Amino acid sequence: MNRIGTAALLGTGLLLGGCAVEQARLPEAASVARFYLEIGPGETGTPVALPVSGVALAVEPAPVLIESDLAAVSRARVDLGECLAVRFRPAAAADLLRLSTAARNRRLVLVVDGAPLGARRLDATLATGELLMFVEVPSTELPVLVRRLQSGIARLKKPASVPVRA
Repeated sequence: MNRIGTAALLGTGLLLGGCAVEQARLPEAASVARFYLEIGPGETGTPVALPVSGVALAVEPAPVLIESDLAAVSRARVDLGECLAVRFRPAAAADLLRLSTAARNRRLVLVVDGAPLGARRLDATLATGELLMFVEVPSTELPVLVRRLQSGIARLKKPASVPVRA
């Protein structure tokens, strides 16, 4: 390899390596989570597809639970593996209870930052205000997703600053 080729290769490696270091220093962005209900028989909805399984379904156009309804998000280990544990605020927990009864056997679809990541069939009454949901992200990305969702919840909890008048 000639000197110019070697210098170009070395420069590219340093440049790309520097970008990776710089990206690692950036704070993680907050994510927005919304839950959409699968449409019922004979209804028209918005088509969505999960990213890994390719499961396609149609959901109502408006979310039934939104980011301000979330109280906390964490990882949970269950018999089938790791999943998200989403805890809702009291009013939203009551909505989830009613929804899990009225929309029995339909699916609740988790959409994060506009991307559908998981679907949970409402096959039981959800009376605890907590929802366990498997998401279609690599297991190494689950902690990152949890942190981003937690950051989104924290941003909503911060009180708005009010200017002080002198």
